[in-house]
Amino acid sequence: MAFTGIPTDALAFYNELEADNSKAFWEQNKERFKVVVRGPVTELAETLSEYGDFHLFRPHNDLRFSKNKPPYKTHQGAYTEGEGGAGYYFQLSAEGLMAGTGYYAMAKDQLDRFRQAVDDDALGGELVDIVGGYGRGFRIGAISELKTAPRGYPKDHPRIEILRRKGLLASKDFGAPKWLHTKRAATRIRETWEAGDAMNAWLDKHVGPSQLEPEGFFG
Repeated sequence: MAFTGIPTDALAFYNELEADNSKAFWEQNKERFKVVVRGPVTELAETLSEYGDFHLFRPHNDLRFSKNKPPYKTHQGAYTEGEGGAGYYFQLSAEGLMAGTGYYAMAKDQLDRFRQAVDDDALGGELVDIVGGYGRGFRIGAISELKTAPRGYPKDHPRIEILRRKGLLASKDFGAPKWLHTKRAATRIRETWEAGDAMNAWLDKHVGPSQLEPEGFFG
């Protein structure tokens, strides 16, 4: 089926799951999840298939290494990666829609290349200009960042704020406007990703895909 929008009940489902993140609630509502969340998100991913084949993250948290996590995720994420290495992500939760693009979590080999490029005055200055050009509503982030300079770089480096990052992502939190429940949601996601073209081109050229084993991140 063609994507026509995110049902209002999808947000209500996640509101209720946040209040009762239990197996009992899940068992009572898993068919509802498939209809109001998984189905529309799958259709949305298919609508955006020019970016690649999306991986839809599973609804269950991995509890093997943490006893403090709730059993079920309170969001549904979808991710794909372009040939150059840049990632494209969108997420649905009780708060609404979020979309982002870039290199959210860099592997060790990517970080090495990233830091070398940022350290270069010409290349690093180009990236600063690109990142500084994002308008209102965009957030520049990463999976995490160091509290100080990476080893081998001065603490007063002119581009220290970028050097400390372990990734680089441009994203927008849309909330839950009326258009979320229409096919216009796909257009707004595309617009967000297209705004990241210059940043992604820089990252693809100077960082590129990791040659290491991939690790999960958005979840």
